Amino acid sequence: MSTQPKKRVGVLISGRGSNMLSLIEAAKAPDYPAEIVVVGSNRPDAKGLERAADEGFATFALDHKLYGKDREAFERDLHAMLEQHNVELLVLAGFLRLLTPWFVNQWQGRMINIHPALLPSFPGLHTHERALTEGVRIHGATVHFVTAEMDVGPIIAQGAVPVLDGDNPDTLAARVLAVEHQIYPKALEAVASGKASVDGFRVKIDGTEQTEESLIC
Repeated sequence: MSTQPKKRVGVLISGRGSNMLSLIEAAKAPDYPAEIVVVGSNRPDAKGLERAADEGFATFALDHKLYGKDREAFERDLHAMLEQHNVELLVLAGFLRLLTPWFVNQWQGRMINIHPALLPSFPGLHTHERALTEGVRIHGATVHFVTAEMDVGPIIAQGAVPVLDGDNPDTLAARVLAVEHQIYPKALEAVASGKASVDGFRVKIDGTEQTEESLIC
C-alpha cells in the first residue's frame, strides 16, 4: 500500500452522477490514491447529490441561475466552496457548465473531465447522434485535462466501442457510458498518483507517451 497521502478530490455534477458513482466505488479500495471529499452541483435537484449523501459524502448545491449572466461570480463562489474542503483535484462528472478562463486558471493541471466521444472528434453536445450521422464505425469516451477551450485539453485516457448497424443514440450512449465507468477511475488514479504528467499537449503516464490514438479499454 502506498505511503503517500491520498489526494483530496472534489466532484462536480449536474445530473444523476453515474460517473461519480464509479469513482466512489473505485476510491473505496485502500490503495486507491484519491479520496472524494465533497460532491457539488450547479443544480440543487441533481439526483447525484442524494446518491452522494447516501454514501456519506459532504455535498453542496450552488444554483447558477441565481447569478444571472455573471459566470465568474458563480465560479468564484464555487471556487470558495471547494477551497473550504481543501480540494486538490477537481473532477467534472457530467457538470454541464462552460467554465471561464478565470476558473480554469485556478485549477490548471488539477481539473479533469470526461467527454462521450473519441476526441478530437465530436467535441460539444449530441455526440452519439453526430457519430451515427457521420457513419463512424468506432465511437467512445475520452478523459482529458480541462483547458480554457472546450474539449481540447491533453488526453489522459480513451475507451472505444464499435458502432453497430442497428444502433440508435440511446443504445450507443449506453455502451459508451459503460466504457466511461471503466476509464474514469483509471484516469483519476493516474493523475492522483502522479503517474500522469503533461508534456506540452501530450500526457505521459509513467514515462509512456499517450497520444490521441491511445486507448484504455
